Amino acid sequence: MLIAKILALAGALLMGASIGYAVIYGDFGKDGAQMLALPWGIVSLVDLYTGFTLFSLWIVYRERSLAKAAIWIFLMMTLGFFTGSVYTLIALHTSRGDWKRFWMGSRATS
Repeated sequence: MLIAKILALAGALLMGASIGYAVIYGDFGKDGAQMLALPWGIVSLVDLYTGFTLFSLWIVYRERSLAKAAIWIFLMMTLGFFTGSVYTLIALHTSRGDWKRFWMGSRATS
């Protein structure tokens, strides 16, 4: 579980730095329009949001509260896998070494 925690933390740090870089140096409107003008840009976005959706379904499954899940999903759809990494890190920490509890969250019966 330690390796998973290290990977989740690294993902959060890398995504946080990448988002910060894009906010400081990028132009969301111009860059987004350019990406949507390219066929592979569209494929990349469809691929990305398919992953966000699947990860979000895992969040809905794990969480007892639909309101809490909705907040996580909103963050996932806006901040991407920065949120996914943070959520994973929290899930790993709160599972206390129990993989079943990690995957199933509030549905796990230990």
